[in-house]
Amino acid sequence: MMDDTAFSEFLDESIPLWCDDPVMFFREVLNFEPDEWQAQAARDLAANPKVSIKSGQGVGKTGLEAAVFLWFVTCFPHPRIVATAPTKQQLHDVLWSEISKWMSKSELLSILLKWTKTYVYMVGEEKRWFGVARTATKPENMQGFHEDNMLFIVDEASGVADPIMEAILGTLSGANNKLLLCGNPTKTSGTFYDSHTRDRALYKCHTVSSMDSTRTNKENIDSLVRKYGWDSNVVRVRVRGEFPNQEDDVFIPLSIIEQCSSRLLELDDTDGMQFVSLGVDVARFGDDETIIYRNYHGHCKIVRNRRGQNLMATVGDIVQEFKKIYREHPTYEGKVYVQIDDTGLGGGVTDRLKEVRKEQKLYKMQVIPINAAEKIETDTAAGKDAAERYNNLTTAMWASMRDLLDNKQIVIEDDEQTIGQLSSRKYTMASNGKLEIEPKKEMKKRGLDSPDRADALALALYLGKIKKHTGTAPSAGAMQKLSKDNYWG
Repeated sequence: MMDDTAFSEFLDESIPLWCDDPVMFFREVLNFEPDEWQAQAARDLAANPKVSIKSGQGVGKTGLEAAVFLWFVTCFPHPRIVATAPTKQQLHDVLWSEISKWMSKSELLSILLKWTKTYVYMVGEEKRWFGVARTATKPENMQGFHEDNMLFIVDEASGVADPIMEAILGTLSGANNKLLLCGNPTKTSGTFYDSHTRDRALYKCHTVSSMDSTRTNKENIDSLVRKYGWDSNVVRVRVRGEFPNQEDDVFIPLSIIEQCSSRLLELDDTDGMQFVSLGVDVARFGDDETIIYRNYHGHCKIVRNRRGQNLMATVGDIVQEFKKIYREHPTYEGKVYVQIDDTGLGGGVTDRLKEVRKEQKLYKMQVIPINAAEKIETDTAAGKDAAERYNNLTTAMWASMRDLLDNKQIVIEDDEQTIGQLSSRKYTMASNGKLEIEPKKEMKKRGLDSPDRADALALALYLGKIKKHTGTAPSAGAMQKLSKDNYWG
């Protein structure tokens, strides 16, 4: 163990070298061996004020961000570092915990630095030598930082709104102020897109494919490519690290789907759709899946996915998920709307579920069968408008879901199959002048799976039948209340 003098001399000799070469710092201090692209990006940041990295998933972006954060806070005097991301989950559970992980692996940093839930600071210099975690939700979170040595790290940069990025860019005026942008290239607009296109001369840019990374699961990648095609947008964004193409005949653009992923969007319970539902798509044959999607005030998640399951087991799954909602949300007193694809085998699930509802006195369960062959409900203004624009109920349901995504009223889990199915279904203009979504048999001719997950999500979100049962669109304050004694008898 070094004495204080030797330790001070070691730092005096090492820090100037580490300032110039972050890769040396990674290896000597963090025991972090960077991939070739990580090493080049880090050296580019040391030599340039702005670096932008677009990539596929799982290539090691978060590890690089954490290593760069620790390099800067250790090597430059009295720094200010702001680490940010669009959501608390992405910032704290992913990036901030990664910083903690690499700090704990370093004997040196365990002496020099202190980690808290929102700050990392130099021991004895907590007021002037620190990095902070700030969620990218409003511009003022990014303002008020001014130091000669300053670094902004923006994770999932495609999801950060332009006013917030403008606040960040306006802050970077010091002698050694730097910006690191990282993310999946989910949309073709905004500061992150501009950094790789019109403003490219201001940045050192990198594109990293998941295909080339030693860290990624190649079987999962091959499965995505087989399902959706090398040139599909879901593969372009999530594997190749390329911005999506504009596809005129795709019903829901990938950009508006990705903006609602749990990595990029957070909703309060009062922000989203104010009702709770289960959408059930019942598998018919072969490789199709039986899917149950849960919508809780706009927070959407797959809660069951089965293959080759009998109908009575599916009914049991629905009942379990219905009860689970009230266990997990004991203050919720409204109904749960169970919307089932009632065509084919789904009719058997509907009939038995109605029986179970009576047998077990599940008074808060509203079973709503939906048959794609039905006409669009026209007893509301929205229904009349949908009937005039869309050729069938499935198209109207998907259009309603598209509007919710476009308006950021729902959050969907980061499930590649859901996102792939949503972003690959096409549409045509029928001879009567109405839009019609691509039939499943046509999708299968193109080599795509049945969109079971996307259909279950559409069922969970469809308001047309729920309005008929309640008389109005459900809301937190207006939903029918039943006594707490009547959850399930």
